[in-house]
Amino acid sequence: MEQNQPILENELDTKTNKPKTSRFYFLLGFFGIFVFAWSGCYGLYKHKFVSGKDVKVNESSKYEPKYE
Repeated sequence: MEQNQPILENELDTKTNKPKTSRFYFLLGFFGIFVFAWSGCYGLYKHKFVSGKDVKVNESSKYEPKYE
């Protein structure tokens, strides 16, 4: 066993490689925001308002009311 062997750094280790760490955090944040926005849009689409055509409206509450 030699005492003077250099310590080999793992290229895939995010703790020792700062450019890979910043890229990882950027992509994590970007896709996190993307998924959050996409799921919000999908939720709005899924629970959209459905118009009821058979709703009876009083004649006196229309845009041009008709009174008896």
